[in-house]
Amino acid sequence: MQLSIGEWLPAFFNPQKRIFWGYMLSSIFIAFLWLRLVKKTNLISCVKQIFDPQVWISRSAMADYKVMMINTVLMVILSPRLLAKATVAYLVFDSMHLLFDGRPFLSTILPQWMIALSFTMFLFLLDDFARYWLHRWLHKVPILWSFHKVHHSATVLNPFTVFRTHPIEGVLFSIRSALVQGFTTAVFFFFFGDKVTLLMVLGASVFTFTFNFLGSNLRHSPVSIQYWRNLERIVMSPAQHQIHHSNAKEHIDKNFGVALSVWDWMFGTLSLSKADEKLRFGLSEEQSYKLHTLEGLYITPLKQATEIFLRFVSRIPHFQFFKNT
Repeated sequence: MQLSIGEWLPAFFNPQKRIFWGYMLSSIFIAFLWLRLVKKTNLISCVKQIFDPQVWISRSAMADYKVMMINTVLMVILSPRLLAKATVAYLVFDSMHLLFDGRPFLSTILPQWMIALSFTMFLFLLDDFARYWLHRWLHKVPILWSFHKVHHSATVLNPFTVFRTHPIEGVLFSIRSALVQGFTTAVFFFFFGDKVTLLMVLGASVFTFTFNFLGSNLRHSPVSIQYWRNLERIVMSPAQHQIHHSNAKEHIDKNFGVALSVWDWMFGTLSLSKADEKLRFGLSEEQSYKLHTLEGLYITPLKQATEIFLRFVSRIPHFQFFKNT
């Protein structure tokens, strides 16, 4: 079966995806302005830093590209079999009828624009909050870290590193998305009916579009852009996400947020950026394993997760009883 370019590379042409070509161009423009106006870098050095071959054609980057293409095919196969937001929305919508003993309409109280803005903002906030906690669990739960460290095995960062994930992690984020979107849609349609609409730009939520257009790709890039310290307590800067990828001891388990850093501030995992801080990316030596190979990126995490699971099961009393009989 042959796949068209639209199936192989859908993210380049989809404004809902971070590496949509428009977002890539805006990120390059922002990086150029930062280097020229803030860092006072000359024109030649700007170009060299943004398009550094050691970043874009390194072994780490080549692994990013391979994983992106392989996972695209896998998700085409898996997506129809995963939890759908429509299923979640139906179950929540039906349950709310029982909970409220009827269906109270609030659409006559609020104007259309306020309902649309509330729905769009609530969805964005809940989605980002859920991503924070799932991301934190991926670091804190050993069996989940077995899969998530595929992403952290990148030794250099480029915008395609965002796709450097194990398929198991992709499934978990897909389920999270279905739960969040299904729940939000059901609740708002229950109270506001057909008045519910999503504020969109080019088919993407206005908040998602703004986040991506203002340089989300720079979070995985050779350019470290800082925000004002007070702003970094609310919005995650590219420099803060690069701190998250740092393997320095003081940076471990910091800055789990995606668009917003306020969750990190609230739950004690925030790390503010420092000017001209030198960071080293990738796994520490004791965590390294065949970096950048397909075996290390796909098979080794499965083996490690299985070993962790078997060790856990072996400590269950009933398992010990059957094992000794």
